Parts: sequence; structure tokens; C-alpha cells
Amino acid sequence: MNWLAIFAALSGALAVGAGAFGAHGTSGQAAELLKTGSHYQLIHAVAALVAMRLDVRGPGWSFVAGGALFAVSLYALAIGAPRLVGVVTPIGGALLIGGWLWLAWAVRV
Repeated sequence: MNWLAIFAALSGALAVGAGAFGAHGTSGQAAELLKTGSHYQLIHAVAALVAMRLDVRGPGWSFVAGGALFAVSLYALAIGAPRLVGVVTPIGGALLIGGWLWLAWAVRV
């Protein structure tokens, strides 16, 4: 079973759902948080699949984990979680940046 592909696909599905909710079910700051979270999560779900196809799974897992932490913390804030949840967002962002750097290192010539 290809767990990375499964988690990347689920991440993409969550991103689309959150984006749709942000576009049609909320407004103002909540909509912006959902839009930002879904945008980053969807991009990194695809990036995880690309990393998998390049046979470098480490960066793919970094994209999935970082996307989850980054986006889900924004989703939680959008639906009223305490602002303290926002401390998770930069951890997810660091994993996303690290994933890109790891991918660059892994595919270097």
C-alpha cells in the first residue's frame, strides 16, 4: 500500500473542501484563512505526489506533514479556535520550506 500517495490524495481532498467552504460558507477573515490554507495544502499535496514519482519520499512526507500542520491550524483559526493554535502554523511552514530544500538536494545532479 502506498501510504504517501494515500495521504497526499486525502490532503488534496481536504484542501478542496476547505477552499469550497471558505468560498461559499464564510466571509471576511475566516474566508481568507481557509483560502490561504487550502491553497498551500493543495499545492503541497501535488508536490508530494511529484516527489513520490521522482522516488524521493522524504520530501513528499515533509510536504504532507507540513501542509497538514500549516493548513489545519489555519482552518482551526477560521472556525474559532484559540489564537494559540496559530503557533503551529510556522512549524508547518518550516516543514514545507524544508521539503523543497530536501527535494532540491535529493534530485541534484
